[in-house]
Amino acid sequence: MQNSSNHPVKNKGIYLLPNLFTTAGLFSGFYAVISSMNGHFESAAIAIFIAMICDGLDGRVARLTNTQSDFGAEYDSMADMVSFGMAPALLVYNWALQDLGKIGWLASFIYCACAALRLARFNTQVGVADKRFFQGLASPAAAALIAGSIWSGSKYGIDTTNINYIAAIITTLTGLLMVSNFRYHSFKDVDWRSKVNFVVMLMLVGVFVIISVEPAIILCLGFYIYALSGPIITIKRIKKLKVEHIVGDELNKQDTQQPSSIDNAPNTNSTDSNKSTKDKTGS
Repeated sequence: MQNSSNHPVKNKGIYLLPNLFTTAGLFSGFYAVISSMNGHFESAAIAIFIAMICDGLDGRVARLTNTQSDFGAEYDSMADMVSFGMAPALLVYNWALQDLGKIGWLASFIYCACAALRLARFNTQVGVADKRFFQGLASPAAAALIAGSIWSGSKYGIDTTNINYIAAIITTLTGLLMVSNFRYHSFKDVDWRSKVNFVVMLMLVGVFVIISVEPAIILCLGFYIYALSGPIITIKRIKKLKVEHIVGDELNKQDTQQPSSIDNAPNTNSTDSNKSTKDKTGS
């Protein structure tokens, strides 16, 4: 029996390839939680980095294969909350904060809550905010900072009883950076399809070689530097630091209505209208 309606039947299927990467990232985040509960902190930290790679691939694969969808965007946000919100919070609690009692779990909760707020704010700003900058530290970068610290500490046998208060402070500050108004480079304005000089390729090879020597230390230092770059960038571009430059919604409204001189460059990415349905790299 044919459908008497003239409207075409909407396909309610789910694209496999991009959501496969999202599922892999979700699995890595869940594995990090289980590993931390069993005391395998180094494996848990590495799993979070694997989740970062999967999170960076799913949106790009969706755009390359033209398989963006609202379902994929929502699924990706849920997976990010597990991999970059719950997993790092539980990992750092099991590693160094559980002996602090209420202070320990409150620090972990602040990080987890800030990650959720960061994801929610990012989702509401898709298609509005400047693509070249993130407002606040992206949740994958925040998770990498926590995971890198734990990876380094576990690898070199650091006694957590000597640094548990330091771990609580770093965890809390990392969470607050996610909900701050500090501007972080997103690197989305880089044209990955353009040709580069041969020397650039040699430099990239050198970067991989340096990371492979001591991946825990190098990655940890790299994300600490990136986390500090936000306040530095923000302070350099303003004459007088105000509260709205650190936290709140006023800065975002002003930047949206009256862009500063560094925001006047045209956005040449023709896929931004479609990217909002799947690209959650900056979440």
